[in-house]
Amino acid sequence: MSAGPPRRALIDAVIFDLDGVLIDSEGLWNEARRALTLESGGRWTEDASRAMMGMSSTEWSSYTHDELGVDLPPEEISGRVVARLEELYRRELPLLPGASEAVRGLAGRWPLGLASSANRHIIDLVLELSGLRSRFAATVSSEEVARGKPAPDVYLEAARRLDVAPAACAAVEDSTNGLRAAAAAGMTVIAVPNREFAPSDEALSLAGAVVGSLAELTPELVEGAVAARS
Repeated sequence: MSAGPPRRALIDAVIFDLDGVLIDSEGLWNEARRALTLESGGRWTEDASRAMMGMSSTEWSSYTHDELGVDLPPEEISGRVVARLEELYRRELPLLPGASEAVRGLAGRWPLGLASSANRHIIDLVLELSGLRSRFAATVSSEEVARGKPAPDVYLEAARRLDVAPAACAAVEDSTNGLRAAAAAGMTVIAVPNREFAPSDEALSLAGAVVGSLAELTPELVEGAVAARS
């Protein structure tokens, strides 16, 4: 009896977010921006943290200048915040438990991309310090596209660089704006909810699977989420 044609893969690539998915950094970004704002005579507001989540460096540095009253050029704001993060990461990279294992496990099955709101310098630094650079076939910073999350631009560009249709990708996200961005790109979304800045129920409803930790992020889980969406 013929075995029949080989089973077609359910997806062709997996794309990770960085902050809050692979590294425990949302709070560090928040504190660096808050400290710079207050040190520079600006005014920090209660909604500033969530407002800036997912923004590109161009967007959040402009927001800090325009809305928080920091009287520095946006490019200097971005540079000073990135310098603070680099110092912290070089001292101790806040890699989340299971991050290396999840990346290596999925990289053995599919090409991987990275679609992050972090600055290009930070993305490259994290991948270097973590030893995961070789596992990613393509990486994109939101500063390299027109709009940050929740717009889909960074995910669409990652799929383009991987030479894979967006609908044939799964995306791993943790935040409200990230989940919205991946869903708007037409990808199967897997949520690893951020515990410090929990995503909204509406955003979580866009996910094909929700996991409590990266230990659950296996090839079988990814394929199950994709199959459930089909």
